[in-house]
Amino acid sequence: MLPIRSSGVLLHITSLPSTYGIGDLGPEAYRFAEFLELAGQLYWQILPLSPTSPGSGESPYSSDSAFAGNPLLISPDLLERDGYLHPGEAQAYKAEPSDTADFELARRCREDLLERAFRRFLHGECSPHGYAEFCSSQAHWLDDYALFRALKAAHGWSVPWTEWPRELKYRDSGCLSACLRDMATAVERERFRQFLFFSQWQRLRGFCRRKGVHIFGDLPIYVSLDSADVWSRPELFKLDHERKPHVVAGVPPDYFSDTGQLWGNPVYDWQQLRETGFAWWLARLERNLELFDMVRIDHFRGLVGYWEVPAGSETAQDGLWREAPASEFLRAVYRRFPEARIVAEDLGEITADVRETMAHFSLPGMKPIIFGFTSEDPGSTLLPHNIEPLSVAYTGTHDTNTVRGWFEEETSAENRQWLADYLGREIAEGNVAAEMIRLGMMSPARLMVTPLQDVLGLTSNARMNTPATSGGNWSWRVLPEQLSSDAADWLRSISRTYGRI
Repeated sequence: MLPIRSSGVLLHITSLPSTYGIGDLGPEAYRFAEFLELAGQLYWQILPLSPTSPGSGESPYSSDSAFAGNPLLISPDLLERDGYLHPGEAQAYKAEPSDTADFELARRCREDLLERAFRRFLHGECSPHGYAEFCSSQAHWLDDYALFRALKAAHGWSVPWTEWPRELKYRDSGCLSACLRDMATAVERERFRQFLFFSQWQRLRGFCRRKGVHIFGDLPIYVSLDSADVWSRPELFKLDHERKPHVVAGVPPDYFSDTGQLWGNPVYDWQQLRETGFAWWLARLERNLELFDMVRIDHFRGLVGYWEVPAGSETAQDGLWREAPASEFLRAVYRRFPEARIVAEDLGEITADVRETMAHFSLPGMKPIIFGFTSEDPGSTLLPHNIEPLSVAYTGTHDTNTVRGWFEEETSAENRQWLADYLGREIAEGNVAAEMIRLGMMSPARLMVTPLQDVLGLTSNARMNTPATSGGNWSWRVLPEQLSSDAADWLRSISRTYGRI
């Protein structure tokens, strides 16, 4: 696990340049992989690839499937190149590059173009290689997901499955068989879209491997109530007789929010999971380990003890901790996947039992060094000199401000002076991100990951997400000209200086 000193860059797929509203798996993704190779970076860290929706603000941490890929990330350029679209057919949707994602354009574009590709598939105008094998190998999740999506479309996308007719809500076998027969085209459409997504993903990942770039993926610990996962496996979650959660997930008050974060996801029934040998979780991990070279488990502490809040609560304050069988579960994981590379997201309120579990299984944690400068405590484990080698150091994460934004807008005069004292010099105007990257690179952490916004020294306008807020998140994008050879050369130089190449 993390055998050599190395470094990487955090950039989600939607933040790539593109002419189709948001970044996708097309030419600019390949160009970014080449940028990372030029910059000497071993890892490309991304956020979850799951389907998103306007209702969740396009958050990659809120999805209707823990297994499916996001069709919005399918590249129209590659659809043309592969013969699913006619040359020039995507031209009508092209827009000038922007530093802000346009998810509305991305949805219009993909709905139209993917439907055209699907119709040609139905009419035998294209024969995708490996389609039958894909559907067969992924049937354990794909069949339920495709039917779920078809039923969502039939009942109105805004109607949750918990309000469907009783026979669908409780999955009457005769009713489901009839739906599969009557909605065969709609079900096939969803299978086809997933095939296109994973085909494009595997090609990109293969290209990254040839460039010496490893993909560092992200696995949200919880799934959404209105998802194929909960609809198809309700017994694995704490639901009442109406199949609605009587308790929901969140975290208590912490650095990010004075009232905690009320996520509202159903929590797992770990006793039921244990009785199945954790089969569903193992299948989920297997899928992620097939897609990525290393996986971060978001909110890892929820595998040890989770914050359970009564359904209907207005904030996450009125909750309590529940124990989860972390050691038993992780032993099952490593029996099944002995070479699995897993990183634990261990931010927020972390107790001794979480630390002990991580140490027992040699799981690296996360160390965002901006948190080390929020108080003048030379003993902070987030200060560069105190970071444990078995760690992933960050300047910040997708949930924090950019370093420059943090320094200019969130730090006190005392903390700015503390940073200057730590560095041994005053900080030049606009140069704080480079200084923090240097600190992270020289730290003992085996891996150092820098959000691209900090590599480029961008202000808070480039922030990706503000936890416990809605609106304006997940929308930042890099412009093509910002991925310059000068930026790559600087990152390569500082990585080499501190032994990370």
